[in-house]
Amino acid sequence: MPNILITGAGSGIGRVTARLFLEHGWHVGLIGRREEALAETAAGHQGALVLPCDVTDPAAVDAAFAQAVAQWGRLDALFNNAGAVLISRLIDEISYEEWRAVTDVNISGMFLCARAAFRQMRRQDPMGGRIINNGSISADVPRPGSVPYTVSKHAVTGLTRTLSLDGRPFNIACGQIDIGNALTDMAQAMTKGVPQADGSVRVEPVMDATEVARAVWHMATMPEGTNIQWLTVMATNMPYIGRG
Repeated sequence: MPNILITGAGSGIGRVTARLFLEHGWHVGLIGRREEALAETAAGHQGALVLPCDVTDPAAVDAAFAQAVAQWGRLDALFNNAGAVLISRLIDEISYEEWRAVTDVNISGMFLCARAAFRQMRRQDPMGGRIINNGSISADVPRPGSVPYTVSKHAVTGLTRTLSLDGRPFNIACGQIDIGNALTDMAQAMTKGVPQADGSVRVEPVMDATEVARAVWHMATMPEGTNIQWLTVMATNMPYIGRG
């Protein structure tokens, strides 16, 4: 039975994706800060392992990965999904603490989890595995007033590219899923109106988050020797093509 760790598994895309993998018979390690929320994700599913963990804490990340490997024997995949956002604001209105709150999760947290996964995949026998990073449409095209989030998601693309290169000798594949307007608690604002590049505020189309989970599943189940390097999944009519 294959094994995957999913960060940010207590809500949103992480929860929906974790449940899909559990329904397909995978062992799924659920990483997130809120143990009760992780338990809700796991409820009724065999194969779930609840791993309360703050992804910005190096010791906690290493301990969570070690616990999963101790139970499963190996790690086949990581969905590096946990993320933070900041309400639209111009750069001179953003405090350093707010900047850190986003970048600590979206950059440092991604790094720490990728590092732990890479370390395990490089040393296990047989060697190898797959890391899937959650980028964003903003890894390519920013929204107005989104400096911390956009910078962090561009950094994720750099992480993906480097891991793809560094992982080659060790049979470690790395890909990135860039998501646009999946309907989760984080994206509720889209249904009420969000700032646009022309200065207006408009409601944007959204899509079912289950479609994101299906896309991650597709990426994770590619045969060995095959990798989806980049995958964009988005609400069809959201302002992405032509945004800016």
